[in-house]
Amino acid sequence: MKRSTILILVLFLTACSGGRQTPPPNLDNACSMKSAKHKWFKDLRKVERKYGVPDYVILATIYHESRFVAKARTPHKYALGIIPMGRRSSAYGYAQVLDATWDGYRRATGNYGAKRRKFRDAVNFMGWYMNESNKKLGIPKTDAYNQYLAYHQGQTGYKRGSYRSKGWLLDVASKVQARANMYRDQLATCRR
Repeated sequence: MKRSTILILVLFLTACSGGRQTPPPNLDNACSMKSAKHKWFKDLRKVERKYGVPDYVILATIYHESRFVAKARTPHKYALGIIPMGRRSSAYGYAQVLDATWDGYRRATGNYGAKRRKFRDAVNFMGWYMNESNKKLGIPKTDAYNQYLAYHQGQTGYKRGSYRSKGWLLDVASKVQARANMYRDQLATCRR
């Protein structure tokens, strides 16, 4: 093979694999996550300073939305069990934000270059959204349970109480709160 062909092949493979965003190795240990993804925690500190939403609330929400997968999407819908009919929703990225909600966030903040697959942008969105839920609905920023319900159902759905008839969602919100408590306690020990 010619040198130029090898160089092009190496550059192509590097471009294809570059920037790959993988989840941290141990999602049940916030200190391990912090060690593996130090930059994420810098981004989370900025969000906490800007919006007052604690890192552990955001981390617990991301865990239940995408398991920290940058390009997470909802499953496909199928007709007759075999014919793909698109996705269940437009939710995408770490925060699993719908297209319309993301567009509203970018307009409201002027952050038009934000990408849902970028951790920094996703956590900034979540801080902004949870801050809005605090202002509009009175949900404390540390209340992962109700913040998650408002996040999942939308602020209007939360206000209407649409979550009350969804036992499965209440169970998930309880798990989000438990994980937020776990992350909070873990982060308190590894910050020392």
